[in-house]
Amino acid sequence: MTIDALKSQMPDFAKDVKLNLSNIASDESLTDQQKYGLMVACAIATRSQVVREAFLAEAADKLSAEALTAAKGAATLMGMNNIYYRFVHLASNKDYGSMPAKLRMNFIARPGVDKVDFELWSLAVSAINGCGMCIDSHESILRDNGLTTEQIQTAIRFAAIIQSAAIALEAL
Repeated sequence: MTIDALKSQMPDFAKDVKLNLSNIASDESLTDQQKYGLMVACAIATRSQVVREAFLAEAADKLSAEALTAAKGAATLMGMNNIYYRFVHLASNKDYGSMPAKLRMNFIARPGVDKVDFELWSLAVSAINGCGMCIDSHESILRDNGLTTEQIQTAIRFAAIIQSAAIALEAL
């Protein structure tokens, strides 16, 4: 299954999602690695098997093995970090913010792709998972490394579209 096959499964009430899915592959504001890595990381973060399989197929001949692994790693690590840091951020007891996380995150230091690409994928997954603390951290790193607000917005738009595709299929 590819994006086109996924679009064909969108119900009538998700016509906008279908149209938005049509536009993401043709986006030219990001590199192909950034774009297809975003698709994979966001699709995994939706926890929808259908969406994940569609975007993995779409990215199969667009990403190197290292980039595919890094995109999967971004989704996986943010699945852990977003839960932990969202708790730290939201808890009334601020003592948790001064405690060591004690979570292994060695993959972040050497993800196998350009650090900016990995940070972009981590930002989009953090948006899906709703962790403001992680969003601020990744967004700051991306801006410090030269990404524009338009490129960052594009990544979040990808996350929103891919998440809404998963919800539309869930609503059937």
